[in-house]
Amino acid sequence: MKGIAHFITGVAVATFFPEAVRQAADGSLILVLGGVFGLLPDTLDFKFARYFEHHDDEIDPHPQRLDPREMAERVAAAMRAAYETGTPQTIQLHTLRLGADLWRRYSLRFIPETGEVALRIGPVVSTSQVPLLGSEPPEPAEARVPVGVPIRHTYDAEIPVDIFSGPSFRFEREGEAVRVTFLPWHRSWSHSLVLALGIGLGVGVVLSPLAGWIAGLAFAAHVLEDQLGFMGSNLFWPFTRRRFLGLRLLRSTDPLPNFLTVWLAVALILFNLDRFSFQPRLPTGPYLVLAVLLPLLLLGGVHLWQRQARQVAVEATAQGEILEEAEEA
Repeated sequence: MKGIAHFITGVAVATFFPEAVRQAADGSLILVLGGVFGLLPDTLDFKFARYFEHHDDEIDPHPQRLDPREMAERVAAAMRAAYETGTPQTIQLHTLRLGADLWRRYSLRFIPETGEVALRIGPVVSTSQVPLLGSEPPEPAEARVPVGVPIRHTYDAEIPVDIFSGPSFRFEREGEAVRVTFLPWHRSWSHSLVLALGIGLGVGVVLSPLAGWIAGLAFAAHVLEDQLGFMGSNLFWPFTRRRFLGLRLLRSTDPLPNFLTVWLAVALILFNLDRFSFQPRLPTGPYLVLAVLLPLLLLGGVHLWQRQARQVAVEATAQGEILEEAEEA
């Protein structure tokens, strides 16, 4: 989810407490407290955690020496090193900026079926990630490098690297395979329900029990919303080390889920403000059906459509690769 969705969700959580609504009516900012703590997990990640990550290798491509094979070999070497030494390896992929609003896109692909890493040079894109027509390399610029050990990868098969700062990956041995973790600094310790409990208790001691409930539940709501996606979260840090797999229902960049989340949160805020007022005006049943149930049904329908579309795209890509291999043979 985007920041505005998490913020509004935190405010909505706060409105479920009648005393918080009454204090807000008297001029208190306690509802905003829910929004602040609804944003806090990502704030901890993007403003602090990412800058303390240690990198064992960094790939910083040069526009005049853009060699996909060399880049793929460095990724594969880090994976082999993690497997052979048992020591996790972290590698950072930097973006390739060509101008004030131009970037060269390249993508990294992990192929567990064949135990390979593939790196492909893509088109020039704007900061809005819109490709420029005719900017693709003149020939297919992709290199595949065998890793030599089984790969365990649970995120997107192909990960683009294009604008702003690039992604990092951590490779670590897991049994007889190398596990790939995308953005290891994100949604780790900061996205924990245990931490939400600790924050709630701390805020409750410093401010008030009501504020503690709002802070802890708003923080937890952020964590649970993120669990609907693909990356997942380390739900029980410090008792667990890895992120739990997400439910893979939506992506943080999908516009419709973000819009519907904001819609539902605002609908609940208005409903709670009304029902905890001295003279409620909204008819409960019709309002909840129109403002809550219908958007949820719409979201479910869109999710099924997107899932089918992705499956068709994956099958088409696999069929294309089979045809290419047949032609080469």
